[in-house]
Amino acid sequence: MSAFKRKRGGQAPLDKKAKKVKFVADGGETPDEIQQEKADEITVPAPVSMGKWTNKERVLIFSSRGINFRTRHLMQDLRAIMPHAKADTKMDRKDKLFVINEVCEMKNCNKCLFFEAKKKQDLYMWIANSPHGPSAKFLVQNVHTLAELKMTGNCLKGSRPLLSFDPKFDKEPHYALLKELFTQTFATPRYHPKSQPFVDHVFTFTIAENRIWFRNYQIMEEDASLVEIGPRFVLNLIKIFQGSFGGPTLYENPGFQSPNMHRRGLRLAAAARVREKQMVKELQKMKRADAKEDVSGDITADVFLTPADEKPVHIQTEAPEPKVVKKNKHKAFKRQRLARR
Repeated sequence: MSAFKRKRGGQAPLDKKAKKVKFVADGGETPDEIQQEKADEITVPAPVSMGKWTNKERVLIFSSRGINFRTRHLMQDLRAIMPHAKADTKMDRKDKLFVINEVCEMKNCNKCLFFEAKKKQDLYMWIANSPHGPSAKFLVQNVHTLAELKMTGNCLKGSRPLLSFDPKFDKEPHYALLKELFTQTFATPRYHPKSQPFVDHVFTFTIAENRIWFRNYQIMEEDASLVEIGPRFVLNLIKIFQGSFGGPTLYENPGFQSPNMHRRGLRLAAAARVREKQMVKELQKMKRADAKEDVSGDITADVFLTPADEKPVHIQTEAPEPKVVKKNKHKAFKRQRLARR
């Protein structure tokens, strides 16, 4: 509204459509004025949700030192799609994992997603209920972030997601425990101050090949079809502990193979292939040597050869007599014969 200057002793020009506030001392108003004031009133709509924020779930998402860029982008994506998440600085690798419970207490968080990097190539994820437990440790594989996927899906930042679980989560007890842990961690609390009162995307947890596959889809308004947004990753369960980041083991995955053993198997397989190639080469050399024919001698040379009669072996026991050499005194020397010519 444009500002105007009032004159002393006069009255400023009033706009008929302008909204005004009238202060009356005696309270005497005509019915026409009351109706005009009601028409000019601005009605502020009530908030969409009139409920109270009771679920105080807060998730702390941070990592240890030594992570790569892909893990850092994954954490940023999880914080973006989870309005109730909090961040913290990286934890030193020398510290024990029980220190995380104190960090969660200082940050006023009761859930934690901790990414632990080892050898700068293996990524482990802890999901824990702090400080009493339980907690689960996973090996994270096939990580794809929002920046590299470039999917066509999109959702409102801060909106609440639906959680979709595979039917296998209800068949086995350790999967049922993980389902409850995922529900309390990834579900945005209702009436959260940073959340939006919309449901336009869904988190799916699917079990395939003894692994948990995480996907994030957008719910299209036209036909309720799903379009993937990202991020995506695969969780390979290692152990479930009773406490937070430790304690008695409730479940251990019998089919889990550590990345070190997997790489060792690949190296042994490569070495076995090299040894097999060397053995094949040696066998080929031996075959070539056996198949080679000796062409130095004639095969038909001894066809008409008759064996001679066997002679008795005579062994000489005495030394032979020396031969007497008779010199011809009348024989001219060589030089004399040459001179005669």
